[in-house]
Amino acid sequence: MSHESDGEDEDHHSEGGHQVSEGHGHDDSHADEAHHDSGIGKPGDANSVDRVISVVMDDTMRFIPDSFEVVAGETIQFYVVNQGKLAHEFVLGSAEEIKEHHELMKKFPGMEHDEPNSISLDTNGAGTVTWSFTNAGVVDIACLKPGHLEGGMKGSVTVQ
Repeated sequence: MSHESDGEDEDHHSEGGHQVSEGHGHDDSHADEAHHDSGIGKPGDANSVDRVISVVMDDTMRFIPDSFEVVAGETIQFYVVNQGKLAHEFVLGSAEEIKEHHELMKKFPGMEHDEPNSISLDTNGAGTVTWSFTNAGVVDIACLKPGHLEGGMKGSVTVQ
């Protein structure tokens, strides 16, 4: 793939007519960050993906699909597409992390994310989050843009 720099911290390329943002989710340099020690897993290596799962976000405040099953040890690349007219996010985290982050977003609604467990996309945007699920349990998914979580934009990954 060819990558073009737009002067920001993200690389973009076109895939299937969509702008693909590759600034989030596939860099394992953040694997040891404290907020990823919660048991939800760690950033995955894009060269060691076991499966690709497509997720659509739209203005009905839903992820389609909104629930996933994976096996502990799997590295999943979520290919996320925003088909809405509003900006949306795909954020992986524990219930506690999602709640804390949601409260922070209420205080700072314009806050942008550059973490491997999330991606923010404008309308018609697409990109990936690559994650290694290391422990059995449930990992939450949410859009933390103001009003979106309250509107039902959430989901879960069940790790077996």
